[in-house]
Amino acid sequence: MNDTLKATKLDFALIKPYMKNICFTMAIPVAFAALNRSLMTGVSFAMCFIAMTSGYTFSVSEKSGMDRLYGILPISKKHLVFGRYLYTCSMGLLAFLFAMIVHPLVLRVLGETVRPVDICLATVLGILMFTLYTVFQLPGYYKFGSINGRIFMYIPVVGFLAILLFVSKLDVTNNPIFVVLAGNPIISVIAVLLVCIIAYLLSIIMSIKIVQGKEV
Repeated sequence: MNDTLKATKLDFALIKPYMKNICFTMAIPVAFAALNRSLMTGVSFAMCFIAMTSGYTFSVSEKSGMDRLYGILPISKKHLVFGRYLYTCSMGLLAFLFAMIVHPLVLRVLGETVRPVDICLATVLGILMFTLYTVFQLPGYYKFGSINGRIFMYIPVVGFLAILLFVSKLDVTNNPIFVVLAGNPIISVIAVLLVCIIAYLLSIIMSIKIVQGKEV
């Protein structure tokens, strides 16, 4: 665990020059939520944006030729992967908490009503979307690198637009799926968390196999 935390700290150090960009990335969805007047789409947009920054660590390490450094560090490749995933999830959690605190306040200032069902749906959809984005992005970056794997950066954009199109055609109030989610918020969140945990476990296993198969 200690080695994993060290690898996570290294990743946070790598993205330090990008912190202003990341903070700006977290702020843009606030304006989107205000214009759209929807907590669910605002939080989803925030998770989309922060997922797009998951390639920063790969980009910095690739530009700086850090593969050789990783090879001589007293940390196994497995822990380096664990650290990268922990860093990514930490950034996602920070963006999610920021969105869930700021977006409802902005909407209420604008006179919008933020209902418990809105908070439940935004939580479930935001966590699930971020997971689906990153579990495919990270193995892709490990396999192809930040330059050749640049196409993986657009997974969140495509996913967000698809979800936005899908949700816009649904009647949230009368749709049976949303009614069930709203009526069982705790069970819904637990179910989503279990799905996310399984997805990350599979993604981590894939990434470790990719990294261990590479020669440094």
